[in-house]
Formats: sequence, C-alpha cells, structure tokens
Amino acid sequence: MAETKEPKEQKAPKESKEAKTPRAGKGKDKGQSNLQLDPSPKSVEGTPRLKTYYEQTVRDRLMKQFGLTNPHQVPRMVKIVLNVGMGEANKNPKLLDAAVEELALITGQKPVVRKAKKAIANFGLRAGMPVGASVTLRSARMWEFLDRFVNVAVPRVRDFRGLPDKCFDGRGNLTIGIKEQMIFPEIDFDKVEKIHGMDITVVTTAGRDDLAKALLRELGWPFRGELPVKVA
Repeated sequence: MAETKEPKEQKAPKESKEAKTPRAGKGKDKGQSNLQLDPSPKSVEGTPRLKTYYEQTVRDRLMKQFGLTNPHQVPRMVKIVLNVGMGEANKNPKLLDAAVEELALITGQKPVVRKAKKAIANFGLRAGMPVGASVTLRSARMWEFLDRFVNVAVPRVRDFRGLPDKCFDGRGNLTIGIKEQMIFPEIDFDKVEKIHGMDITVVTTAGRDDLAKALLRELGWPFRGELPVKVA
C-alpha cells in the first residue's frame, strides 16, 4: 500500500521591512530617546493674574494719565527676553549645558543656544562656537514670568534698594542685568556649578520712555527711590 504523506504546515509570513520597528540603541538611533517634544508648548489654562489686572485697571489709568483717546494708543508688553552669556563654554561645555537647564527651569521654556557670528583670535573664539543661551517669552508665559520676577525673585536680592530707572533705550524698551541666578526660587543651590548673571529685556509698544516707565510702574515694577504700586 502506498504511504500517505502528511500535508506540510504552512509557515507564517515574514514581516516586511517596513513593518519592523527599529530597535533602540543601534545605528543612528543610538542615544536618542523616544520622548516626543512639542515644538510650541501650550501654557496652562486660564488668564494670568497680571494680564487681568492690566486689562481691568492699568489700561484705564494710563489713558487718564496721558490723555489718550484711542485704546490702541495705550502701551502694552510684547515680549521678555532672557540672555545668558557663557564665554567659558569653549573650555568647559558643561557650564553652558547647566546654564541652559537653569534657564529652562526659570522660564518653563526650552532655551536656544547662541553661537558666535565671527572669530576672534584674542579670545580663542571661532565662528559657530556656542557662547550663550537665550529665551523669548510671549503671551501667558511672559505675564507669569513678570509676576514671579517682581513679586518673588527681586525681593530675594541682597541689599535690594530698587531697580534702576535709567536703563531705557529711548524707544520704550528696558534692559537690566542680574548678577546672580540664585534669586530665582526654581534654582537648587546644591546643583549650581557656577554663579552667573543674565540680561532681562522687556519690550513694549510704548515708543517713549515715559510711557514705558509708567506701564511698568503700574504693573508693580520696583524702581529705585519709589514705592512700588501694589497689584491687587
């Protein structure tokens, strides 16, 4: 009698190359995390306290003080820029990484690393070398940072007697320098590698220094020799 052959088991189809998921830790993906970053992070829900105070109180005060008839003539804030220069980054890159991390903690936004535009031999600087970091805050993040800076960070300055009022550029923009980043409560003293300062620029639509100064004064900015306005 002829032997009956058993049917062969069908093998499972092989996965196509497109269906295969890349393994982490090999090739070009080595060292890259799977964390997806939002290029334009959204702020928390709700209107910042200082912005509400500006719309309900400060705007009317400025119109009466300067005799403005059009609401669009009232100055408003556009952005706040924080800039940290780290000239020693070419010798110790970890200092710049620490400054970037601290700026992110202070502002809640990822900083941008700034690079040198030209080479300077006396400073050992080459074009394209990282020399600092900066953050530009707008909208809700700008109002929240200004509120924390005026009411929380500035009072922590040693021997504080007010911020100078001669730092305007003639176009309604103010730039001040901070000597230490330790005044911000988000900074942990034990993790600080080096004490450094930063420049803070407040950009407004005033166009004049007196309008910009009045705007910041009504928002609680503590000018030297003046009693700061209490923000409700």
